[in-house]
Amino acid sequence: MKKLIPPLLLALSCLVIPAQANPLPKGAKSGFAQVNGIQMHYVKMGKGPLLLLLHGWPQTWYEWHRIMPMLAGKYTVVAPDLRGLGLSEKTRTGYDKPTIANDIAALIQHLGRGPAFVVGHDMGGKAAYVLGLVHPELVAKLVLVDCMPPGTENMDSAKGGMWHYGFHMAAGFPEMLTKNREREYIAAQIKQWAHRKQAITPQAIDEYAKHYARPGGMTAGFNYYRALLDDAQFVAAYADQKFAMPVLAVAGRYGVADKLSKALQAKADIIKSAIAEDSGHFVPEEAPAFLVEQLSSFLAPAPPSNTP
Repeated sequence: MKKLIPPLLLALSCLVIPAQANPLPKGAKSGFAQVNGIQMHYVKMGKGPLLLLLHGWPQTWYEWHRIMPMLAGKYTVVAPDLRGLGLSEKTRTGYDKPTIANDIAALIQHLGRGPAFVVGHDMGGKAAYVLGLVHPELVAKLVLVDCMPPGTENMDSAKGGMWHYGFHMAAGFPEMLTKNREREYIAAQIKQWAHRKQAITPQAIDEYAKHYARPGGMTAGFNYYRALLDDAQFVAAYADQKFAMPVLAVAGRYGVADKLSKALQAKADIIKSAIAEDSGHFVPEEAPAFLVEQLSSFLAPAPPSNTP
């Protein structure tokens, strides 16, 4: 039986961290879908072929709020909250990227449109990578934004890797050390990995922290990291399989830079790459116009939609 959050506790959690009353872009609508055994929240706007935008950590659908209006004139743009994050249902298990990919596959089918254009950033990029391998019939074109394919990450901080991998993967400790400090920790993480730090506004950090500070929010986020070794093992079985669709790799110069495109060289017959010169890890927020330009060029001409 699911535990209900006491109304007073929920109200207090919203009061502690101020946020915009309605963060939706003008013309966007919020919805829910029952997919792959969970209730998934998504934000939708525009008309045309389906374009899915998958967010990363420590964010929610809101990381795309600047991008969505720029693309809504040509596409039905849908930005879901990934499993356990934002307003999507929190589960004890299922944070491995094959399960997340199946969530997204079910969402595409629920929306009744496909194949879809799929864009994934950070953890959303890892899920999009797996989706392209296991459900190629649902992906018309694949875009990976400043992420590394599962199994290619450098998790060893003693060898130049990123320290937060091991910290987030530890059982229980990151929750204990970030409890009641969720906003501070999220802000520090964004500050560390962003280049144009002012591009991620305090209001955006408030919006992210509001959700991660809720019961189970940080655990769900850390569980995406705890599944990384399983993700690598899963993807290893597809080592000889190429993507059946065109692939675009976009990265920040101060993010993964050309590491992403190099990791993809043997995975697709049609691959393009672009680097946002004045961006760190958070390309959708640090360089939204650049990303839209790359997407518009790569996705055109749009395939016909099979629904009005």
